[in-house]
Amino acid sequence: MISTLRRHSVLPGFNLALGYTLLYLSLVVLIPLSAAFIKTASLSWPAFWETVTAPRVVASYKLTFGASLIAATINAVFGLIIAWVLVRYTLPGKKVIDALVDLPFALPTAVAGVALTAIYAGNGWIGQFLEPLGIKVAFTPLGVLVALTFIGLPFVVRTVQPVLEDLERETEEAAACLGANRVQTFLRVILPAILPALLTGFALAFARALGEYGSVIFIAGNVPMVSEITPLLIITKLEQYDYVGATAIAVVMLVTSFTLLLAINLLQRWTQKRGAREH
Repeated sequence: MISTLRRHSVLPGFNLALGYTLLYLSLVVLIPLSAAFIKTASLSWPAFWETVTAPRVVASYKLTFGASLIAATINAVFGLIIAWVLVRYTLPGKKVIDALVDLPFALPTAVAGVALTAIYAGNGWIGQFLEPLGIKVAFTPLGVLVALTFIGLPFVVRTVQPVLEDLERETEEAAACLGANRVQTFLRVILPAILPALLTGFALAFARALGEYGSVIFIAGNVPMVSEITPLLIITKLEQYDYVGATAIAVVMLVTSFTLLLAINLLQRWTQKRGAREH
């Protein structure tokens, strides 16, 4: 009976599935990444270090990683709030709000960049009220932060929302019956349950922000040493036919991003194991 089920399984066998998986990953991920490392290997170590630590490049690192980290943190906070409202409350236009969350997914990044620039420019709908207060958004690092926050929000909301929907309210009621206030209930009952999903959303938003290009270049102003992101600097070097320099910067971005994402994933696994032990 078991052998018959195995022969008529809908999914392919382990060997075939593993072969397709490795082939697909090689074609889509491993070969392009390997090409970047191989191209960079043509540089000597002093030349590589000089390329990736040039003042203009370091300034782009600081802006890209700093703005991505801040944007992902903002999205983790407000994405959780939006997901909570969509799951726990009934309000007029709820379906419209739910659909608007996915707008950064559907909107072309260049269109998003143009729209944000028009809104936050000195004569824009919002910018005209901010500039008299001394707050300039468009063509500054603050504009980069706004763009990265915009494109990263759906990752947190859509990751946390299903977990909140599956969260049993009886546990919250039990905590209230035991004398816990709302803050204690959130910190000790709700947050541990949604923390792995929240970290996943944070990691996805952070990873998307690191590689974002289209929505940023319009609102950033692209001033070297001020509002120039690393992906734009890579494109600039490619346009100058400095392929080795471009791949060297890309390798630094790749290694740093992978290290940070690995640390976030390890933290996520640790929280999951800790939650399982507590239960």
